[in-house]
Amino acid sequence: MDTTLLKTKFKTVFSRQDGEVFFAPGRINLIGEHTDYNGGHVFPCAITIGTYAVSAKREDSQIRFYSENFPEIGMICFDLFDLAYRKEGNWTNYPKGMIRYLKDAGHEIDSGLDILFNGNIPTGAGLSSSASIEMLTGVILREIFALDVSDLDLVLTGKKVENEFIGVNSGIMDQFAVQKGKEDMAILLDCVTLGYEMIPLVLDGYKIVIMNTNKRRELATSKYNERRSECEAALSELRQYRNVNSLGELTLKEFEKLEGYLSNETLRKRARHGISENERTVLAAKALKANELKTFGELMNASHRSLRDDYEVTGIELDVLSEAAWEEGALGARMTGAGFGGCAIAIVESEKTESFIQSVSAKYLGKIGYEASFYIVDISDGAKKWKVG
Repeated sequence: MDTTLLKTKFKTVFSRQDGEVFFAPGRINLIGEHTDYNGGHVFPCAITIGTYAVSAKREDSQIRFYSENFPEIGMICFDLFDLAYRKEGNWTNYPKGMIRYLKDAGHEIDSGLDILFNGNIPTGAGLSSSASIEMLTGVILREIFALDVSDLDLVLTGKKVENEFIGVNSGIMDQFAVQKGKEDMAILLDCVTLGYEMIPLVLDGYKIVIMNTNKRRELATSKYNERRSECEAALSELRQYRNVNSLGELTLKEFEKLEGYLSNETLRKRARHGISENERTVLAAKALKANELKTFGELMNASHRSLRDDYEVTGIELDVLSEAAWEEGALGARMTGAGFGGCAIAIVESEKTESFIQSVSAKYLGKIGYEASFYIVDISDGAKKWKVG
């Protein structure tokens, strides 16, 4: 994105030219889907598409936001001392929540701000645009007000904004990946302890292709809650025979000895996915450490099959994209995110990306009846002040 144009727009909108530029990435989850609430591991990375902002401190207590993504809404203004959630505030509730909870934690934010936002994350694609906005706001506040706040503090504040201010029952992966991402690194994150390891992800000769179904994700929230309750039911039944706190504490071999005790096939399938996906995620990190990209790709494919057959959260659109990617020679491909729409990802030989996109696009259009969108991305650093020039 042209940051010079962003600064020019900031000057036009706010009639000042002293703003500084910041960036926060989006994220993809390479493997480890629906494992976070089952006490397992996730394996996300930050990506080179995300959200940019130009921001400057004010002398009064007015906070003014403007987004190039929602120009029809115009400028939204409120006071530093009135940080209540307001539905009519639309997207600005995400940055407003960050300001409120950092202030509530005792950090001195003693004047207003002007912030111009502009993101290139596709809306509704499941690539964490909300976490990107939250972490972007966090690094702006930390820089401009010289706050003594750690990356983890910002991550936990962002999760609190989602859970309590916005009212979305989400985990910690999105904010963690957006804030802690490193170029050419993925993050193996234990969702119980928040212990993490940075794993080199050097895709020599390959690119990550994001494949957006362009399907609205109406079912994602209701099915997410349903799957979560099914896993809780499976865990409750298994606890009669084994002292475990989460499905993630079991190995697949241990589960195979216990699954007959579960009361129905649905619970067996849901638990099998949570447990096997956690194992795949740990194995995927080991494969990358050993530079075994082929093994990593095979684990991605197995993840999608498990999400399709045992967890049943893919849907025809994600299946068509992933299966077409396999047919067209992707090293690995799978859905990423909650499912029922959103995106799949594929690892593709660099020189074949254009022909890959053309072939997968044609197959998708032929079977689904409308077009998918494709984005070639690299692995990015986390949220930061942007170095201009």
